[in-house]
Amino acid sequence: MNKQNAADFSQGSIGSRIMAQAIPLSLAEIVQLLYNIVDRIFLGHLPDGNTLALTGVGLIFPVVSIVAAFTSLYSSGGAPIFAMARGRKDEERALQIQGTVFALLLGSSLALTVLCYLLKRPLLFLFGASEDSFVFADAYLKIYLLGTPFTMLATGMNPFINAQGRPKIGMMTTVIGAVLNLALDPLFIYGFHMGVTGAAVATALNKASAMASTVISRAVSCIWVLRFLSGPKSILPLGRREARIYPYLLKDILSLGVVGFIMKFTNSLVQIACNKMLSIHGGDLYVGVMTVINAIRDVFTLPASGITDGARPVLSYNYGAGQMQRVRAGIRFMSAAAMVYTFCAWLFAMFQPRLLCRIFTPDEAMVEASVRMLRVYFAGFFFQSFQFCGQSVFQSLGWAKYAITFSLLRKVVIVVPLTLLLPVVGLGTTGVFLAEPISNIVGGLACYITMLCTAYKQMGRE
Repeated sequence: MNKQNAADFSQGSIGSRIMAQAIPLSLAEIVQLLYNIVDRIFLGHLPDGNTLALTGVGLIFPVVSIVAAFTSLYSSGGAPIFAMARGRKDEERALQIQGTVFALLLGSSLALTVLCYLLKRPLLFLFGASEDSFVFADAYLKIYLLGTPFTMLATGMNPFINAQGRPKIGMMTTVIGAVLNLALDPLFIYGFHMGVTGAAVATALNKASAMASTVISRAVSCIWVLRFLSGPKSILPLGRREARIYPYLLKDILSLGVVGFIMKFTNSLVQIACNKMLSIHGGDLYVGVMTVINAIRDVFTLPASGITDGARPVLSYNYGAGQMQRVRAGIRFMSAAAMVYTFCAWLFAMFQPRLLCRIFTPDEAMVEASVRMLRVYFAGFFFQSFQFCGQSVFQSLGWAKYAITFSLLRKVVIVVPLTLLLPVVGLGTTGVFLAEPISNIVGGLACYITMLCTAYKQMGRE
């Protein structure tokens, strides 16, 4: 299939077009877990302060979520309207959208790097750091921030490769970086050992070297993305002339992108609330437990995210082309695939929690606590697929109001208040972990049912 045919999502079976996008993206998302968990696995199994090492990683999650939020603000807003413009054969507008997103990502990444570096100490204590865990979190964050421009450009521009019907190229963005990260981690951690066993600062710096390998890997991924998008194999090459902000496009990009921004930014709010309540009711151990469970959740949600991300450009393109029945068929296919996967993943997590937790730490106290809390946290995991699918449809069609509403409902209206309330009414640390399944069930069903009653039903009439 040549690149023009691959990019025309209005032709062929809708299921096959979605899977042609979703399989490479799902594989890429699975490989992405190497970014997300390899550092944590190495840190959790090194001697000297394993619990605090994992706790330190957990403390910088809110910063990671903030960076992801601004990335999503531009990319999740720009990529769907880019695909819609392609569906309408408006290539000039599509090029300008792509260039505007690039300029926004570059400028924001530099500003965030400087701002977070200046405010890192008060931020980390706000996020729940103790004097002991701050040493580790500070060492990680200093290095992580250096890679912010690479992370935002690689992650933010990769959807434009997928929206051109080149998911295998998009997959390689993740694969190249993840494999390089896997190779560099042991070199940086063991090869550059600081040599002062037992000293907290030296141990923290030694373990923070894992972050350096991630920065290098992200830089290579960034180069890969930009070389493709600006090269001859790109259907709509990113040139210097288009790589600037077009003010007339900002409203469309930001009004839709704010959905992704809220979803990611509220992750940061949830993590801050969790870290604070866990540090009060359980101490550094339970902040580390949340780090382990978050890593497992990341692994399990990535394939579902690959399915919905793969469907999104196909749905947007056909919606822009006026092919409403193909959009409805795509929604049905995406929903079935995501729901079957999340049900199987839920079963595995509920029946094999100890196996999953031991991957990240040999510490028996942390393993025992993680096993108990993982069963609570994953109790409503299956219902997360309803949230994924409903949100994906609203974003694909440009229905920003609905997408924003249900993102705020699950995180801000349900999770954060429950995280703050349940521990103080007698549930303790269990209450922090119980907030997630409640939000998955209530928020997920509300989002999906609303999508069926509005967008799906309206396209049936059209």
